[in-house]
Amino acid sequence: MKDRFAPRLLLVTLAAVVVIIVWQSAPLVQLALFPRVGEPRIVTPRGDLAADERATIALFEAARGSVVYISTAERVVDLWTRNAFDVPRGTGSGFVWDQLGHIVTNHHVVQGASQASVRLADGRVFSATLVGMDPSHDLAVLRIDVGAVAISPLPIGSSVDLRVGQKVFAIGNPFGLDWTLTSGIVSALERELPSEIGIPIRGLIQTDAAINPGNSGGPLIDSAGRLIGVNTAIYSPSGSNAGVGFAVPVDTVNRVVPQLIANGRYAPPSIGVSMDPRLEPTLERAGLSGILVLGITRGSAAERAGLRAARTAPDGTLVPGDIIVGLDGREIKTASDLFAELDGRRAGDRVMLSINRDGREIELPIALDAGG
Repeated sequence: MKDRFAPRLLLVTLAAVVVIIVWQSAPLVQLALFPRVGEPRIVTPRGDLAADERATIALFEAARGSVVYISTAERVVDLWTRNAFDVPRGTGSGFVWDQLGHIVTNHHVVQGASQASVRLADGRVFSATLVGMDPSHDLAVLRIDVGAVAISPLPIGSSVDLRVGQKVFAIGNPFGLDWTLTSGIVSALERELPSEIGIPIRGLIQTDAAINPGNSGGPLIDSAGRLIGVNTAIYSPSGSNAGVGFAVPVDTVNRVVPQLIANGRYAPPSIGVSMDPRLEPTLERAGLSGILVLGITRGSAAERAGLRAARTAPDGTLVPGDIIVGLDGREIKTASDLFAELDGRRAGDRVMLSINRDGREIELPIALDAGG
């Protein structure tokens, strides 16, 4: 019986010796197998970041310095003491447009503000002056005096060649959380939202990148690090992100911002006619659609092209003249339609105007004037 248990006893003894040796000579193995109370866990090496992670990090680090934090204040007058003071109004985002210190943001970020300050990514804060605003596209330009200090404008991309499904990145300051990066895709193109002046903002980029209050005015960037839009709105009954955000396309921004810098305002090209959108329902009841030409500016493109305005008969009734029904083959039903078609063109461009004249549709070539 004793001989039968001898091998087993030898094995148990050897195992005990091995455990004692490992326990005394390999503290790390000891800690991994038998962790002590209160001791930290051993860190597992991560390995290399994935290629797409490295690309996203590089994109953010390259673009961060071009994004700014905007704080606004509103001048308030105490009705009892007549004292005036500034109270904080809100915050938003923006980005460096050029090395002269021009900052692009949304019109609604600075609307009604008496003053604005711009904080750069390196912590410097500057008082900003308003250069120009365009509520029809929800864009505004500020300027800061950076002196000889170098600032980095974002590279400009294009939006005409965007594809649904491509990656996009938004950088901004949602809820005051500065320099926040979110990512997503282009969800849809050519979206439309109402503007503050009643003319819809058309051609918007829809994205599922998280865009929350405070992101307004910040850049939407493609995977090459180029500006492709200005984040402007979310669609959410609660006001929080709901996976549907909108951005003004960069092709529009690149057309509007230079005018704001040069003139303080944006004016699309004009054909030189006066109209009244309130007459559109009247035309519909008469079985017609389009824009009734009420007047023609002297020396304008419309006068050169031979358009005819409405006139008043001796009995006081309105005698219709030409009705604009199309431009370059696109149907025109409302003043908003005409504005949208002219908005994408420049002064001097030649277009074909479709006119309903005495029940007949005719085509008139016309060269657009500069906006007034």
